[in-house]
Amino acid sequence: MKENQPLRAFLVLIAAVATCLLAAPAAAHADEPGPAPIPSAGCASKTPLEQRATVEFQGSAKSGQYRRIVPAAADRPLPVVLALHGLLENIDIAELGSGMGEYGLRQGFVTVTPQLDRLAPSQWEFGPGSADITWLGEVLTHVESTVCADLGRIYVTGLSMGGFATSSAGCRFADRIAAIAPVAGLRDFSWCRPARPVPVIAFHGTDDPIVPYTGTAGTGSATGDENSGASPGAVTAAAQSWANRNGCTGGAQRTTIAADVVLDRYACPPGADVQLYSILGGGHIWPGSRSPLYPAFIVGANTTSIDATVLIWDFFRAHPGPAAR
Repeated sequence: MKENQPLRAFLVLIAAVATCLLAAPAAAHADEPGPAPIPSAGCASKTPLEQRATVEFQGSAKSGQYRRIVPAAADRPLPVVLALHGLLENIDIAELGSGMGEYGLRQGFVTVTPQLDRLAPSQWEFGPGSADITWLGEVLTHVESTVCADLGRIYVTGLSMGGFATSSAGCRFADRIAAIAPVAGLRDFSWCRPARPVPVIAFHGTDDPIVPYTGTAGTGSATGDENSGASPGAVTAAAQSWANRNGCTGGAQRTTIAADVVLDRYACPPGADVQLYSILGGGHIWPGSRSPLYPAFIVGANTTSIDATVLIWDFFRAHPGPAAR
């Protein structure tokens, strides 16, 4: 995605505000349905973890940091949600935009929000063999070795370019990622050959001014897809491709969720579900976000009919990953 100067200037101005607005609520646990947890190597450690910490991490080829938010009394293997920022954003903006970290404290899952060290504006390279996606895999390995994580419940979500990277990670790491949730960034890649069907829940506004819902004019320049192997088609076509890849049959069955929200579902094998929430008239934003950092004059309209964070976690909870590693 090419640089959007007005958006960059705005986000730089309010990045510090995002840090101040992030306050952790009381923590709680929520029992997980389904299979027994698969403890990670980090479960062997008896050292208590800070509830909120920023960890510097050097991978094999790239370096960066990640924000780790761990529910209190994490004395059992917990699910992990890797949450990826959008273009020009940082950890604080992404965390405030989705509210995933605070929700994880209440629901009993670990949230990890990473950011690479870059001289250029923050972004993700998400094409085949991307070193950025390799680094994200290494971040997950580091988290699994330092946090008591459930290896059967590792998930990835992200907004915009973070959604593109989420789609890419689903292709690359299907053997360790249980499900993905791209927001305003579901992508279908010609090179995508996941090791197993990957459950997908996605969200996209039909009037998105930055990543067009129909994939028409502006798709190349707005998304940075030129060298990624991503199809320039509509979001609905990308969802259909993921459904086909997962072994689902037929086309989408559309239901109305609210006056401004429709849901496309597919007839999929158990544990391979694909869902696409389309926000009618919606813009380039996390549905239900209460963040003040996404003004409508830049990103378009939001909805209060659904909360993507809640729906994503409900979907993740219902889709544990493969037991074998």
